[in-house]
Amino acid sequence: MTSPVTQLRIVPALSPQDMFDLRLAVANLEGSSLAVTLANKVGMPVESLMRFLPQRAQSSIGTAVDAALQQCLRVALAFKPNSGGSNFSRGSHTFTTAVTGAVGGFFGLPGLAVELPITTTVMLHSIAGIAASQGEDLSNPESALACLEVLALGPEGKRGEALESAYYATRAALAQVARDAAAYVAQKGLAKEGAPALVSFLSRIAARFGIEVSEKAAAQLIPIAGAAGGLALNVLFTNHFQRIAFGHFTVRRLERRYGAEFIRAQYELVRRK
Repeated sequence: MTSPVTQLRIVPALSPQDMFDLRLAVANLEGSSLAVTLANKVGMPVESLMRFLPQRAQSSIGTAVDAALQQCLRVALAFKPNSGGSNFSRGSHTFTTAVTGAVGGFFGLPGLAVELPITTTVMLHSIAGIAASQGEDLSNPESALACLEVLALGPEGKRGEALESAYYATRAALAQVARDAAAYVAQKGLAKEGAPALVSFLSRIAARFGIEVSEKAAAQLIPIAGAAGGLALNVLFTNHFQRIAFGHFTVRRLERRYGAEFIRAQYELVRRK
């Protein structure tokens, strides 16, 4: 009787460079939250920071966030293949958002409605440049919307403690609405911006992004802030999301090369070390 031939499964192995890139991605995606970074900058915990934010301000922040994300949706879906990567300059985008932050800081909370859509759109161009540099095809709606996802992927500041990474938990929460939005755009474009698929996607992004905008707005209202504080805080704000973008699109590049399940397993091994 002939014994059956055993089929061996070939397990991929990360190259040394890809392992280095993955470790850096984990550090960016699971490190300090924006709240911790802001608190370290102003020397005050986030709970105390939020006391400077009037209760009535949440409505205006929500309006500013919605306007910013609507603008970013239109911009993201207008990207051409490699339009971000060839001219990507992290420094120039940071400088631009620093200027808008100074203007917003000078006018205080009322200036947020004007400043945030500009700042977020400039950041999105920076994020798109990072995406293109990691091999994303920005003419693909799924890749374009992944640029917006970056605004919801900030770490929670509890590195290595949670059973599941904050990054993958957030990606899982966004997965279905992102697929629905990408499918809608692929079929109909932006003919109807109020389509349920797009509204659901932007609402999920806004729920997380709005928290971080509120934290930044609160930090700008403390006595030591003002225009100079607005400039510095916008630099922190922009650098935070650029780090998230580098991590996110590095992981996506590695997933395309090695497979999503394998990279997630490797990610968790690195995170727990």
